[in-house]
Amino acid sequence: MQSYFITLVGGLNANKETFVNFFCREVLSYYFSDMMFNMSRRKKIVIICFLITTALIPIIITVFELISTEKESVVFLESYPASISTLVLLYYALLIGLCVFLFTKQIIVFIKLKNEKSKTELLHLKSQVNPHFFFNTLNNLYGLVETDAKKAQKLILKLSDMMRYSIYEGEKDVVTLKAEIDYLKNYIELHRMRYHKEIDVELNCQVDENKEVMPLLFVILLENAFKHGVENLRKNAFVHIDIVTFDNDIQFRIENNFDVSLNSEQAGIGLKNLRRRLELVYPNKHVLSFSVTEDRYKVQLILR
Repeated sequence: MQSYFITLVGGLNANKETFVNFFCREVLSYYFSDMMFNMSRRKKIVIICFLITTALIPIIITVFELISTEKESVVFLESYPASISTLVLLYYALLIGLCVFLFTKQIIVFIKLKNEKSKTELLHLKSQVNPHFFFNTLNNLYGLVETDAKKAQKLILKLSDMMRYSIYEGEKDVVTLKAEIDYLKNYIELHRMRYHKEIDVELNCQVDENKEVMPLLFVILLENAFKHGVENLRKNAFVHIDIVTFDNDIQFRIENNFDVSLNSEQAGIGLKNLRRRLELVYPNKHVLSFSVTEDRYKVQLILR
């Protein structure tokens, strides 16, 4: 019994802002809707009879006392022996305790199912990160194998490290900030090797490397900068990244230039993916802002 309440308290603390809505929509609708529809007719009859009997017991006792004592008003169980009164009260106390226990257990089940659903959705969103980038890199490898074998070998090693990180570290709830930054560095290095043009890429970090963050989060914004900026510019392309930690916050800023003539829309699947993941993992604990000035696109993400 104690373990159920410990689990319940933990779940309520993690979901306290949405608990009221969740309780009204999910739990009550289950008990008064889904449970009755999914139940067999025989069980419905047994439960209804039990509830009616439970409700009638105090009424029958009170009516019997009124008739037998011929009083205008009576106190419930007043004229009964103490042992019978105790048994009746004990029965109702046990009944209330059982209802509270079953109801609490059901709430815990709902919270666990809700968390499992969120985890499943999060894993699905993580699996969508970087697939087309890997495909593009493999296409580049195909051409490099014959023209520049050594460069192709380096590219393969970098790609292997990134895929390993995406598969194994990406499944974790959190990773160290150092691991995530190393992944960004590999991503940048791979792009440098892919392009046949000069790219001004700066990555400035002033961080506590032991801080933890959700994996494969910042790379979505970095990929967005390369896709909508660097790839469409023939020269003077740049991407500047700043990662800073202070107190309990992690601040990620990225700025890139782009070709204004292309009227590039920088809100796609990747950013929708990012927003949804932030809602799941950092509810009310993040700030994501965008700004466009002439040919420059800036994004700032703060995690608390």
